[in-house]
Amino acid sequence: MKKKLWFSGILMTILLVGGITFANANKVAKKVDVMFLHDTHSHLNSFATVEDGKSQVLGGFAKIKTLINGQKEKNPDTLLLDAGDFSMGTLIQVLFEEQASEIRMLGQLGMDVTTLGNHEFDYKAKGLATMLNRAVASKEKLPAMVLCNVDWDTMEDNGLTEDQKLLEEAFDNYDVEEYIVVEKNGVKIAITGVFGKDCLDCVPNCPLLFKDPVEAVKETVAEIKEEEKVDMIVCVSHSGTWEEDDKSEDEILAKSVPELDLIISGHTHTKLDKPIQHGDTYIVSASEYGKYLGNLTMSQQSNGRWEMDKYELIPVDETIVEDADTKEKVNAFLDMVDSKYLEQFGYTTDQVFCTNDIAFATSGDVGSKHTEMNLGSIMADAYTYSVAKFDKTDTRPVDVAVVPAGVIRDTYAKGNITTENVFNSFSLGIGEDGVPGYPLISIYLTGEELKMAAEIDASISDLMTTARLYTDGLYWNYNPNRMILNKVTDVYLCDKDENRVELEDDKLYRVVTDFYTSQMLGGVTDLSYGLLSIVPKFADGTPVEHYEDAVITADGKELKAWVAIAEYMNSFEDTDGDGIGNVPATYGTEEGRKVVEDSKKIGDLLKNPNKFFFMILAIVLVVLLILIGLAVLIVRMVKKIKKRHKK
Repeated sequence: MKKKLWFSGILMTILLVGGITFANANKVAKKVDVMFLHDTHSHLNSFATVEDGKSQVLGGFAKIKTLINGQKEKNPDTLLLDAGDFSMGTLIQVLFEEQASEIRMLGQLGMDVTTLGNHEFDYKAKGLATMLNRAVASKEKLPAMVLCNVDWDTMEDNGLTEDQKLLEEAFDNYDVEEYIVVEKNGVKIAITGVFGKDCLDCVPNCPLLFKDPVEAVKETVAEIKEEEKVDMIVCVSHSGTWEEDDKSEDEILAKSVPELDLIISGHTHTKLDKPIQHGDTYIVSASEYGKYLGNLTMSQQSNGRWEMDKYELIPVDETIVEDADTKEKVNAFLDMVDSKYLEQFGYTTDQVFCTNDIAFATSGDVGSKHTEMNLGSIMADAYTYSVAKFDKTDTRPVDVAVVPAGVIRDTYAKGNITTENVFNSFSLGIGEDGVPGYPLISIYLTGEELKMAAEIDASISDLMTTARLYTDGLYWNYNPNRMILNKVTDVYLCDKDENRVELEDDKLYRVVTDFYTSQMLGGVTDLSYGLLSIVPKFADGTPVEHYEDAVITADGKELKAWVAIAEYMNSFEDTDGDGIGNVPATYGTEEGRKVVEDSKKIGDLLKNPNKFFFMILAIVLVVLLILIGLAVLIVRMVKKIKKRHKK
């Protein structure tokens, strides 16, 4: 009897274990399909650009919708995510406030969730608040919006400003949340959003206060794990990735909050052909402007974490047929642009200014390569030309025009350059007149400060690539191997006859740049710890306290930066006799505006030292003397101790 019971027990155990094993073996792993975008920047329509070294027509929400429809046929529960900066980049942005065109079109695509990027603040608090309210009033399907690190508590403790009240009410109206939970294919997914540190630095005079992004996500994830029973946690982040480990915010986030399964990484316009993985957290990015649509599949493992089974960036190119309904909606917005915006400048969307046969640098090049760029040069030349033509209040010639990499949004492809192409190349902001587009400003800097501007480019722009400078009138040579703050070896002006003109340290020179650039000077000052401080002045030498007072006007209207470029291109000579001007061939070659002297020879490393060289050298010598003094003191103390031991 005992033997039978013993045998029956073993048999039942075997059957039970076998059954569990068989059930687990046949259990279907949970899977999630995700499609994602970020940094679309108002590119609702297809556009001409340069990608992979060739002129192409890319992007367009109607084509993206076709790709999404195709995926939805395979899996209706595909999760659609956007990581912010959906506005500011094309003529469509002029409808941002009145029509909420970009976020309504994200709804048209079927996006489940989005977040805010820095450029959603370009039209200031009123513009963003109005956009959110207009979107809700449209009664259309809109993506949910998540953002976990707005510091409402501190703002409320300090007393909300009028701008903060406007945004608080608009956020409540739109129902912006720290996170939401959605269910796809039986998988519960918590999605949060975050506004990065560099992202915040790119919002001059931001009306909102933000918590540290990593700490805020940690707190939000802890709340999710306590309050919700979810299978996956995703973050739509407007923070970005960088080559430098200590600067790559979304990589820092992945390492600091390992509970995150997936980070959709916006802001830096990065194109990740392969995901970045830290532990069980994946980071993905799909470039910019809707040129690619991210597409991935993840499956849940036995430990509850997720593995990426498939990842691709689908090119949104001319081979894709446009979705008719989406195209019709885009066209309806485009039709509004001429009458509501361009008419006041005397332009139309498809008006041709000139024909281009030059291979211009791309907008990515101006931030990644540290040398002269023809894309920056032509814009700087345009500033000089248009100010001379239109500014009647200050008749002094422009000595220097400055264009930083951070304001260059797109390049000029070969072929006809239209109003739309020009606007896309400089599509930022809104003026004090309430009209979209940052205006040009006129300031005065000393010769010493112009030398400092060259040093900012040479020493700081590798740390802050948006500060790379492209100029007309100011020329310099720099050696990347030299000591920081002492990289420039020669700097001078070049007049209209291309003659060298030496800078006089105390003389004031007229400088033209755009309004956005003037607001970003503080960031450069902070990065250099105040050493490279530049103080813009009026012609009489008094400091400019309000940049609105330095705005250049033409016939009583702000001279917009993009209009200056359009007017310059419209002035080009017709060299082939077809009735359309041609981009000058000079832009096909370097002109010596920024010369890189890549040398490690001792003589080249030490020639023409500036004041910072001697300051740094003095600091190094003081530190060495202190270290030597400490070493001598330690040696003496050791000797004394040894003598005592001997006694």
